[in-house]
Amino acid sequence: MASEKLTFTGHDGRTELAARLDMPTGPHLATALFAHCFTCGKDIHAARRIAARLAAHGIAVLRFDFTGLGHSGGEFANTTFTSNVGDLEAAADALAERGMPPQLVIGHSLGGAAVLKAARQMDSARAVVTIGAPFDPDHVTHNFGDALDRIEADGAAEVNLGGRPIRVGQDFVRDVSATELAPAITDMRRALLIMHAPRDTVVGIDNATRIFTAARHPKSFVSLDSADHLVSNASDAEYAASVIAAWAERYIELDHPAAAATTPEGVTRVSEADPAGFLQDISTGAHHILADEPEKAGGTDRGHSPYGLLAAALGACTSMTIRMYARRKKWPLDHVRVDVSHDKVHAQDCEDCEKGARVDRFHRAILLEGALDDDQRARLIEIADRCPVHRTLESRAEVDTEEVADPAPQARAG
Repeated sequence: MASEKLTFTGHDGRTELAARLDMPTGPHLATALFAHCFTCGKDIHAARRIAARLAAHGIAVLRFDFTGLGHSGGEFANTTFTSNVGDLEAAADALAERGMPPQLVIGHSLGGAAVLKAARQMDSARAVVTIGAPFDPDHVTHNFGDALDRIEADGAAEVNLGGRPIRVGQDFVRDVSATELAPAITDMRRALLIMHAPRDTVVGIDNATRIFTAARHPKSFVSLDSADHLVSNASDAEYAASVIAAWAERYIELDHPAAAATTPEGVTRVSEADPAGFLQDISTGAHHILADEPEKAGGTDRGHSPYGLLAAALGACTSMTIRMYARRKKWPLDHVRVDVSHDKVHAQDCEDCEKGARVDRFHRAILLEGALDDDQRARLIEIADRCPVHRTLESRAEVDTEEVADPAPQARAG
């Protein structure tokens, strides 16, 4: 995934808003626009993970900081919910000017409420996703406590949200109090995916129920189970991202017949999914899996280990080879199962190995089900050794390496 920093003019026609455009490394099939949660920013974990997953599916994602937040200009104390909606519409216009009008719009928390309000005005939008969104935007003021009185008296006051102070203005409070989303949701005329955690203590699950009830079909609800409001757990963010990517392909117009064909034929592409750990995105044509390391090795255990993938390749190839032979012979093989384990053993019989050296050993346990006679079973076990991956592992393979140019030289900056 290549990521480009850019700016565009916000709702007032003057203020520059900071954004990041995450582009697929393969064909660009569609575009999504992401609106972050109240007082958060474009770089929160959930936004980054969802952008990475969609990019792996060929969908570019623009995520930006609302006026007065993150790296964007302006004063947050002078903003309102209506101005947030205006920023969102300005972001869609900026994408359209680049020839990338958004077909998918995603909003987290109050950003989700803004998306529900703005979607009807985005002609290019075909699908909308909300994550932990309130049905009533005024819900956000429940977290202001006694600051509401000070905001009303002084015109603005400092509010502590998520452990950090932020100045909120009177216009914001009055605007969210006067906003009703029900008419916008009912008249949205877009496919809607509502994602919410039952244990969300910031925006209760009843908000998802009310949004779902107000919306017309097609509409879907997916529970985020034990996730918190910010979807801060990496596994929860990965789950949400994967569901959104799979759901979106049903509703958005793709510019390429193969929705997830983001890697050249014959190439397996491995990209870091989380630079803080070892999680990797692996894409081969239209297929995607994850690789990781166990927690004891410093990973997050969200995917197969590299050696686990190597063992899987041997097991899959073995099963396929046996099935192919039995099918050609028309033998009564009902089912094949291959268990593969890997370890290091002392290289006792290796003439070229140093004393005490260890080599890799893969152990296969093959289960053959069906009315096979002893000779057929013995033959199929022999055929297992003809598996191409087996032969590759037993031969001396060569690996050549080259460095390639970054398709977006500025993508890694920041």
